[in-house]
Amino acid sequence: MPTTIETTTAQWRAAGENGDAEAATACLAENAVAISPLTAAFRFEGRVQVREMLVAAVQVFDDVRYHTEVGDDRTRALFMTGRAGTEQFEEAQLLRFDDAGRIVELTLFGRPLPALTQVMSTIGPLLVREQGRPGLARVLRAATAPLHAMTRLGERTLVPLADPNRRR
Repeated sequence: MPTTIETTTAQWRAAGENGDAEAATACLAENAVAISPLTAAFRFEGRVQVREMLVAAVQVFDDVRYHTEVGDDRTRALFMTGRAGTEQFEEAQLLRFDDAGRIVELTLFGRPLPALTQVMSTIGPLLVREQGRPGLARVLRAATAPLHAMTRLGERTLVPLADPNRRR
């Protein structure tokens, strides 16, 4: 019989693959914290703030598929692939659980850099627009779009030049 944490993890995975922010939110403890791969300036604290982040994330991510899960009776690491706009990405999620088997901490890690900058240029503006700050959403979009353009160009044209298997 599955443990509470195994059940919660299965529900979390299904919610992610189905783009269901409400089902993902149901897996969270009231005092859940989400730690973003995009900034160290703040965390999403409490179920309400984490839900807002999840609602924005399901608008940005497509084709989410979990492929690996490891962990113990209090912690899980999940790995998944997906797409943000035209960028393919891989994300690792470190989940920590409370005594009731709910997610109390969600730490996110992502790669490659162009996918992260694509997410940054779309999810930030979505979040602040939902907070009723459309002007800041436009500023964030304008500030992050060049970063995404530079990382995307670098990934496609400059980084391949450093490939150790490239003919010299």
